[in-house]
Amino acid sequence: MLNLFRSSKPDHPLAELKEARNILEAVPANDSFKALDELAHWHESVRAVEGFKPEYRAQLVQLIDETAQIHLRRLSREYLSSPRLPKFQENRLWVAIHEYWRQSALAMVFCIEPYASGAKGTDALKSAAPLLSVRALRALAAQMKWQYLRYGPFDNSLWAMVAKIYALAEQKNFARIRLAVYPNVPGESSPEQEFLRAVVLAASSPDGLTPVEIEIAERSIAHFSASFTLVLEQQPDIAYWIDLAAGEPPLRLARPPQHAPTLRFFAAGKAGEQLEALMQAIRSSNAIPSSLNLGGTYEPQVVLAVLQHLAMVWSPKPPERKFARHTVKSRLVVTHGFDGVLAALDSASSLDFDQSRIENWVVENVSAGGFGALVPQVKGDWLKIGALIGLQPEGGENWLIGVIRRFNRDSSQRGAVGVQTFAKSAEVVPLRIEGGHDEAQTGILLHPLAGGSDAEAQLLLPAGVVLPGQNLEMQAEGRLFLLLPAGAAEHGDDYELLRFRKMMRDSAE
Repeated sequence: MLNLFRSSKPDHPLAELKEARNILEAVPANDSFKALDELAHWHESVRAVEGFKPEYRAQLVQLIDETAQIHLRRLSREYLSSPRLPKFQENRLWVAIHEYWRQSALAMVFCIEPYASGAKGTDALKSAAPLLSVRALRALAAQMKWQYLRYGPFDNSLWAMVAKIYALAEQKNFARIRLAVYPNVPGESSPEQEFLRAVVLAASSPDGLTPVEIEIAERSIAHFSASFTLVLEQQPDIAYWIDLAAGEPPLRLARPPQHAPTLRFFAAGKAGEQLEALMQAIRSSNAIPSSLNLGGTYEPQVVLAVLQHLAMVWSPKPPERKFARHTVKSRLVVTHGFDGVLAALDSASSLDFDQSRIENWVVENVSAGGFGALVPQVKGDWLKIGALIGLQPEGGENWLIGVIRRFNRDSSQRGAVGVQTFAKSAEVVPLRIEGGHDEAQTGILLHPLAGGSDAEAQLLLPAGVVLPGQNLEMQAEGRLFLLLPAGAAEHGDDYELLRFRKMMRDSAE
């Protein structure tokens, strides 16, 4: 008799749809940190409680996800538009966004799994499965993207979930069904497009891009996602492959993998031609077309650099290395930033005054243009793409000058870098603005790896010291030189690498 009066619904605040809507509407509108924390909690709670009907649980998870989108956009903009955030604020933003996407993905996958296994009572999920799959794949890809923004460590277990959901979409014949992903948000997608967005970004060498460049790349990939090629068999001009059974990230097609029904091959396809057309349009107009939604405003040259990177990595033929790479094992003393390099070169200074700028790395491979190294302990926040470094090989006396081109972590404290070297040695030189009476500035004159031209000088200077078009006077080798601007070669947070035409004036004495 008692069963007649017992509710079939679980004892949960969101058990009634009307009350669930009221609770979600009450999520703080002006505190996105608190909002995402609450919504991540609701995802976890809805996933953990037993008794929800599968279709109702899926409905709740989607309502929670829709509520979160405005807060995700707000905090993501704050993170990406402020490249020099204090560490505490950067970490707070990253954790809030990444944790929401983690809980969202887990909840979506939890809803899909019973349907995938054919569990009793899950037939009602048939109509919801395509949208659930699209959102699950997007949430998983978003987690990966936020791990790329920190260069790892990476959770490769996410690839098993991506593969499982996409395989279900193929099996149930809804992989190419296009639908609106969120209410009142323009644009449609499909499980196949979301799968391609994830695998193409992973294949696009995000470890060689800055966080802002990763964002531009991800948005650009979304823009082209309907034009990528995805096939079951290897074909000419196919660049990459992934095994849905392996739970591993995609790989470039260096050689054909052993045939298996779970292999999927993908390439830029028509997106390659569209990318070239887009780059041409930006070059012609010096503006970003309104059709390309990058989620923010960026300088055309910044966007072009990212698109050129994508064009290179999407090419069916991998870019050829300029120099042969050789495996080695040796140690390096490393200093970083303009001030650190200056201190290393200036005989009047001593690195003993600032040991925080000194690190020891292990070189693993080397070429004429750079090297790869293991960073046994990542110290501080300075290590990022574009960072200037000085490098002294074990047993050597000269300092090489280079810049970080690639970075990824295999743990929070250990990572690997790819370095491009600018110069085999360098010297500190005094500089003045031509005709100026200000105090002399200190610059670093590079001695390029390939010798360089006697008529050109490459100088490292603190960022913003020299205005575009200004001539400089430099004392070097006991002589006075006039330096005429010939262009910028590189820049970072605290330095600029500038090129000058060099004209001798007279004796510096």
